[in-house]
Amino acid sequence: METQRIPALEPPYEAETGDLLQKMMGGKGDPLKLFRTLAHHPRLMKRFSTMGGGILSGGLVDPIERELLIHRTCALCGCEYEWGVHATFFGRPLGFSEKQVRGTVHASWDDPMWSTRQSLLIRLADGLHQQSNVTDALWRELAGHWSAPQLIEMILTVGFYHLVSYAANAMGVTLEDFGERFPANPAADGPAGPAFSGPQAGG
Repeated sequence: METQRIPALEPPYEAETGDLLQKMMGGKGDPLKLFRTLAHHPRLMKRFSTMGGGILSGGLVDPIERELLIHRTCALCGCEYEWGVHATFFGRPLGFSEKQVRGTVHASWDDPMWSTRQSLLIRLADGLHQQSNVTDALWRELAGHWSAPQLIEMILTVGFYHLVSYAANAMGVTLEDFGERFPANPAADGPAGPAFSGPQAGG
């Protein structure tokens, strides 16, 4: 999509909108296109900012594990925009290897690159995306590694990034110049995007 369905606002912004956009960016850099698009609805943008900030700042889940959930969720939703922003600003700086970055899009939960905890995170993101639920068997495994408050945060993180992905996809937010692009599928010559489909095995 070359043109956004809802155009991102351009400066000069109204004072309150400009202040919120800078706050959402942590006072660094130009506001993201997604934020400038949501700025058409200032009240909801403020609510969006509060939830997003709560996930990305001061959370109970280790940032690299949080990012694995976010990367996987955005990939499952086919949201190249948000996946690329997070791969650039969070995934690589936190230490994701090239193989892991690609794996968030193309690898199954049982790929040997993943640790036990990482595999569980992939299964959680996959299960919530495909079934809108978590099986009892998977829940028992998750509860053996993370506390109840952490599990709540993890579930809400996956849910919030479904919202982000739906918004970016449906509003046609165009890719940021700096954002990474989905890696090519190493198993096929088809388009980029998750190389798997259907329910993931492993409960």
